[in-house]
Amino acid sequence: MKVAVVGATGMVGSVMLKVLEERNFNITELIPVASEKSLGKKITFKGNDYEVVTLQMALDKKPNLAIFSAGGTTSKEWAPKFASVGCKVIDNSSAWRMDSDKHLVVPEINANELTKEDMIIANPNCSTIQMVVALAPLHKEYKIKRLVISTYQSVTGTGVSAVQQLNDERAGVEGAKAYPHVIDQNCLPHGGDFMEDGYTTEEIKLVNETRKILGDNSINTTATVVRVPVVGGHSESVNIEFEKDFDLEEVKNILQNAPGITLQDDPSQNLYPMPINAHNKDDVFVGRLRRDYSQPNSLNMWIVSDNLRKGAATNAVQIAEYLVEKGLV
Repeated sequence: MKVAVVGATGMVGSVMLKVLEERNFNITELIPVASEKSLGKKITFKGNDYEVVTLQMALDKKPNLAIFSAGGTTSKEWAPKFASVGCKVIDNSSAWRMDSDKHLVVPEINANELTKEDMIIANPNCSTIQMVVALAPLHKEYKIKRLVISTYQSVTGTGVSAVQQLNDERAGVEGAKAYPHVIDQNCLPHGGDFMEDGYTTEEIKLVNETRKILGDNSINTTATVVRVPVVGGHSESVNIEFEKDFDLEEVKNILQNAPGITLQDDPSQNLYPMPINAHNKDDVFVGRLRRDYSQPNSLNMWIVSDNLRKGAATNAVQIAEYLVEKGLV
């Protein structure tokens, strides 16, 4: 099993390697890939050193599996080239997510849609992944009619430069800026690029990707994405209107028994999900469950997860594990 990790020196790529190691994914040859400026750099994996190679060098090795986390432009150009030599590609960028010929996969929900013919598989946006893990079992039971989402997203979702900006600001150091404003002690209602209608690309991802993963284009969704000065993970306030009414205790029971979810919902003990506790964990944490009395059949919930792990690296590795388990790679 020859595995290429494209973007191995980046923030998500380094977590990808960590998750592959932690989960003891069966790799006979690791191929760490990055840009030409990183050529020859050493990556340590399971106690062994590996030299970073270029995309062309990795392609020439004809890997069985490639996990891409190097941006949409790179994925658009190189994922088809890897697929053409028989390599399964799991892509973490937005390049293929809304392609009608590509599956957008969260293993707990829709991995069973994958077949041997699927050569490029899309990994959803981090904020979408954690949300749909919590929504899917409830959608199955009560059918979601409408979602109102507000996200509180970690600076790690922007990348190394944003974390550096936050650290610089906290240290009183003047440095490069990833954001148009100060992020320390601030909140930026700005994730992705603004579009003509005033929404951002990150907000529209939540609308479109949720519908695709849950297989229901009738779900009406509106979202506001906010960047906050934390590093542990993304938080989301989600208001759900169902077609059917629900029993709150039954909702808690469904979530408690759903794969990939940890229910933390005991306000009397100040127990609720927080990014500081979700950091470096793979589960999606759900709490603050309460009925919305302003609207029939409606529920409020709070969802937190480490965006670099379940929101990116872990979800991609789980897809890879499914492909191996089912003999699809």
